[in-house]
Amino acid sequence: MTTQTHEAKIYRKTEIVGTSEVGFEDAVKRAVERAQKTLRNVQWFEVKEERGRIDGNNIEYQVTVEIGFALE
Repeated sequence: MTTQTHEAKIYRKTEIVGTSEVGFEDAVKRAVERAQKTLRNVQWFEVKEERGRIDGNNIEYQVTVEIGFALE
């Protein structure tokens, strides 16, 4: 019988707000891509809130996203 050592991962979460003039999905994509530039080992995300800002004839889509990443 072989014994495997499996080290449990530890994660940290951070919350960011992504924005887009295209839509909510694009705002999420932009937020995750930006997080990956700064954080290592990004593993998951969760959309916590969606909202929009109206500026004249323009709409800015905003999403609050919780990003989870594994600690080294």
